[in-house]
Amino acid sequence: MFHSVMNFISLWALPFIIILILTMGLIKKVPIYEVFTDGAKEGFKVSVNIIPYLVAIIVAISMLRASGIIELAGETFAPLLAHFNIPADIIPIMIVRPLSGSAALGIFSDIAHTLGPDNYATTLSAVMVGSSETTFYILAVYFGAVGIKKLRYALLVGLLADVISIIAAVTVCNFMY
Repeated sequence: MFHSVMNFISLWALPFIIILILTMGLIKKVPIYEVFTDGAKEGFKVSVNIIPYLVAIIVAISMLRASGIIELAGETFAPLLAHFNIPADIIPIMIVRPLSGSAALGIFSDIAHTLGPDNYATTLSAVMVGSSETTFYILAVYFGAVGIKKLRYALLVGLLADVISIIAAVTVCNFMY
């Protein structure tokens, strides 16, 4: 019963939201197409402005992966994390996810391909990827695009949210799996 309700919600949530937005635009007499194209133009300008920040974060991630720091951290923290039922295979996701979503998805793809879809590490890494955010990417790209220089509190809250999402993912997967 629960799965059928969740399937129904997941199937119809996005179409419902789109129809709701269009309906509200029509009710408020908003020129929907013009507003949409203006937003697309502004989005293109923003995407051009964030290219330097995007290149910087991609280079930083490539350097971390090529230097072996991610693997070294995985080997270093594996005994401690094993105590909390966290497989060593997902340590790279815990490190990379705050930096880059695409790099984390690449690591997740490797884990899923290597260990299979029914493995605990695959499930846990999928939950971690889905429940955490790319904190440094957001700070570098989006904050850089609008010129925000003081990142201290945003960085602290973002990293705290990442830690909480990892703890929540481990707790949920230990409970469910």
